[in-house]
Amino acid sequence: MNFTHWFLNFLIRGYTRVTCRIDAPDLHKFPSHGPVIAIANHTGQIEVPMLFAHLQPRQLTGWAKIEAWDNPLLRWVFGVWGAIPVRRGEADMKALKLALKALEDGKIFGLAPEGTRNYNGKLKRALPGTVIIALHSGAPIVPIAHWGGEVYLKNLKRLKRTDFHIRVGEPFKINVDGVKVNGEVRQQIVDEMMYELAKLLPEEYRGEYGDMGKATGRFIVKVK
Repeated sequence: MNFTHWFLNFLIRGYTRVTCRIDAPDLHKFPSHGPVIAIANHTGQIEVPMLFAHLQPRQLTGWAKIEAWDNPLLRWVFGVWGAIPVRRGEADMKALKLALKALEDGKIFGLAPEGTRNYNGKLKRALPGTVIIALHSGAPIVPIAHWGGEVYLKNLKRLKRTDFHIRVGEPFKINVDGVKVNGEVRQQIVDEMMYELAKLLPEEYRGEYGDMGKATGRFIVKVK
């Protein structure tokens, strides 16, 4: 990690500690080395810089919509973080190859299976594309759930601190031995991944994954 990367994350950690009351009692459980796919819910307000900065010294990267590079500030920040531009709505093989390379290099690759912001903090139905990188890489997957950040901007305007909660789940892998992976199977796999995420959230934030009785776990294999 170079000085610019360290200093940017240092500033973000300081800023988030001032504007938020951070409740993250098990962040230390996150694997300290090796490739990891981190899946998280996505409100799109503060969780991205929060996780990038507070998982340091681990290096985290992820996909970001290519349009963000039109913004000079975001282009600089994403460049420091090593974020990967992705063309949404199409099969961006270059972005997939760069993601797999990041995992081969032992980095954390962050994914938001919902594919877009949920705004109110309640989980939306996930998109099956997340499964592709999980199957191609074979990397362990760690769910990171957060809540409270959906009101961050509203609180910031009122000069009010936000209670931001983070919980880290158990690592797991996907096992599809003997199963032909088609679109329906990919959707079932990503739904099972999302139930692992939903377990970590208070019931009122589980949204589309509120009925835990539907969590089959057929393709989930826990790892140590």
